[in-house]
Amino acid sequence: MSDEKRRTAAQFGSAAESYFDSEVHRLGEDRETLASWCRGATRALDVATGAGHTAGAIADAGVSSVIAADAAPEMVATAVREYPVAGVVADAERLPFAADSFDAAACRIAAHHFPDPESFVAEVARVLEPGGVFAFEDNVAPEDASLAEFLNGVEVLRDPTHVELHPVSRWREWFEAAGLSVEAVETAAIRLEFDPWTERTNVSPEDRAELERRFREAPDEAKSLFDVVFDGDSVVSFANPKALIRARKE
Repeated sequence: MSDEKRRTAAQFGSAAESYFDSEVHRLGEDRETLASWCRGATRALDVATGAGHTAGAIADAGVSSVIAADAAPEMVATAVREYPVAGVVADAERLPFAADSFDAAACRIAAHHFPDPESFVAEVARVLEPGGVFAFEDNVAPEDASLAEFLNGVEVLRDPTHVELHPVSRWREWFEAAGLSVEAVETAAIRLEFDPWTERTNVSPEDRAELERRFREAPDEAKSLFDVVFDGDSVVSFANPKALIRARKE
């Protein structure tokens, strides 16, 4: 791994228990949707598993062999402690598995931390056998460049490990270039409460104030799209766009 990836893994590793307890990551119909897309598989891989919630849901869906992979050893340890899965410490962009090793793969709310998402998609395609399904979810950027710039700007300020949110159109291009045929796209939004959102990454008081200023002074189009809720000058919550994509290896 690069030094940047090591720093990111260390930061997430130190927050493993917090991510395990986080309702945003532990609960949600999106998690069950991804697991249902993997139902019927026999060998599944959950890339960037975090605390293992999605890997556990895939196991609960009846997949007999599930590997929870993450760059942070503490995350992997949490996943195997809490769920009936095996664990592997792995870089999402250089997966340590042979070609055609799995008939299902998943990745949930993690890819915006990847420096080279094209390599990640290519690696998933490589380790999937022909006909294998890829159940993918991430927060996504609007297609409008100015709105995408605003959202990525607040994300980086809140979490320096954030790399970039990408629009659905770009994910489609990367999937198709890697030989993954997109079968379904579901779009929604995840409601983020401002206080827990900033507390999870230990945002400094100065950066928190800057985040609130950016939301207050955001264009009306951004406030509307991200459904920002205020209490006076304080941000209460906002809605982060996300997409769930089911693809299959050709």
